[in-house]
Amino acid sequence: MRNSTSMTIEDSLMQSRTTRITVWDRFIRLFHWALLAAVVISFYTTKTMGAPFLFPIEVHAQAGYLIIGLLVFRFIWGLVGSTYARFSTFLYGPKTTAQYTKALITRRAPRYASHNPLGGWMVILLLASLAFQAVSGLFLSDDIFFQAPLYGLFGPALGDVLPRLHSWNSDLLLILIGIHLAGLIWHALQGEHLVSAMLTGVKRFSSAPADEQPATYPAPKRYAMGALLVAAGVSGWLWFY
Repeated sequence: MRNSTSMTIEDSLMQSRTTRITVWDRFIRLFHWALLAAVVISFYTTKTMGAPFLFPIEVHAQAGYLIIGLLVFRFIWGLVGSTYARFSTFLYGPKTTAQYTKALITRRAPRYASHNPLGGWMVILLLASLAFQAVSGLFLSDDIFFQAPLYGLFGPALGDVLPRLHSWNSDLLLILIGIHLAGLIWHALQGEHLVSAMLTGVKRFSSAPADEQPATYPAPKRYAMGALLVAAGVSGWLWFY
């Protein structure tokens, strides 16, 4: 049995070899938690009676407008944002994704600074499902209190189909969120705490991650301001339409 002194030395050496990488910039972290809040409100106002909201359908719609603005920002930031926020950093081809899946099943999967190959495609599925849910809601009406900004734009035919698709996608979105949460638990059991990383922006590694970039630089602030202005403009136009 090792004595406490040797254990302390080994622990110190391990800590000294730990690498801290700033992965998620402040804009991605704010986007993530704002999106979570908007999605919770959106589901709450449809799956319950909406108390304590006086007009839950209006609150539901406003949450949808916020989601659209947030998604506009994320899609722009995925193209011009910081290194690990870009889609090009975490989207992989079928071969790499299949290899990672096999390694994950055998518990030999490498760690990634950004999303791993499976996680990257899960992000895209979630964003696509959220985008369809929010945009399709712009064409709906409850025939009593509320009409969305684009209701009736394409005639009654689309008005008959979209409510069903909106409802079905809502169930699909719940499934995707459930898979996402299961993935977070799985990684936590492997010692990779993704929730804390989304709070602090930092991940810790005992060895270089599979997708480590040779040099990472934050995106220019003017890009962030531009993306935020476009997103706020879209969301604001829907809100006050």
